[in-house]
Amino acid sequence: MSTRRLLAVVVLVPLLAALALWAFAWPAARTAPRDLPLGVAGPAAATAQVEKELQRHEGAFELHRYADEAAARSAIEDRDVFGAVVATPQGPELLTASAASPVVAQLLQQAVAQQAAASGAEVRTVDVVATPASDPRGAALSSSVLPLALAGIIAGAVVTLLGLRGLRAVTALVVSAALVGVIAAALAHSWLGALTGNWWAEAGALGLATLAVSAAVAGLAALVGPAGIGAVAFLVMFLGNPFSGAATAPQLLPDPVGTIGQWLPPGASATLLRSVSFFDGAAATGPALTLTWWAALGLGAVVLGDALKKRTKTTTPASAEPALTPVG
Repeated sequence: MSTRRLLAVVVLVPLLAALALWAFAWPAARTAPRDLPLGVAGPAAATAQVEKELQRHEGAFELHRYADEAAARSAIEDRDVFGAVVATPQGPELLTASAASPVVAQLLQQAVAQQAAASGAEVRTVDVVATPASDPRGAALSSSVLPLALAGIIAGAVVTLLGLRGLRAVTALVVSAALVGVIAAALAHSWLGALTGNWWAEAGALGLATLAVSAAVAGLAALVGPAGIGAVAFLVMFLGNPFSGAATAPQLLPDPVGTIGQWLPPGASATLLRSVSFFDGAAATGPALTLTWWAALGLGAVVLGDALKKRTKTTTPASAEPALTPVG
């Protein structure tokens, strides 16, 4: 038996290390624009050359055409595009949104500047939705993904290990997630100034992100036992965190990593938090629904697991009934 355990450790540890390296290093090493939504604004005759140059980067940009700069600005504020190139009489103008992704904003500046340099033009850059001055690189938001996931895993595990079931477990999960949301908003918004949106909307987004993970942990554990804790933790930490695109953007990750990441709580929570913090809730519906489904299914599994256990206890198998002994 000891030999088998030794072999299991020797094989399992390198396997987990290789999997972690693949999950974290591969997307980072393959970061590049893939159908990145980008606007082009101005008269068709003036933007034709700009579009032609951008289309040379095959598969990099998904171009959206707008009549003028005002329309392009509205599209950026609605999170339809990450930026826009505007043709003006003075030359090309680049509109960016560092709040959507500082990495994407820098990438667009480099790409458009190189394109303009070839024609001898000079590009003026305008940051339409900028990151807060206290956090110009958006590090606080991208760094919040891992702590929220850890808080959810810990909350779900504690509820399971303490033996809380049914409505008591649901209450504990909801209240703990709400407290995490309030505390996280107080730190990130009130203290650090890294978030600048509606305070209660941010607290709600942070709490929902925590509840999506904690409910999934407790729900799966209620159905399959303590192994459910490890399964959800593995999914969230080894796939959800590196596939979230929180530090860059989902459109910069290899296919289908960016899409998968938005289906998991870390990616959905990062997108939702950006929307409510910097864009007045624009494009928040999708990630909010994703997190709500995770939370609802997890809490439903908690209640279902409790009901199944109660039913098992109250139903006595016929073979377990004591045999009748004749008297006399």
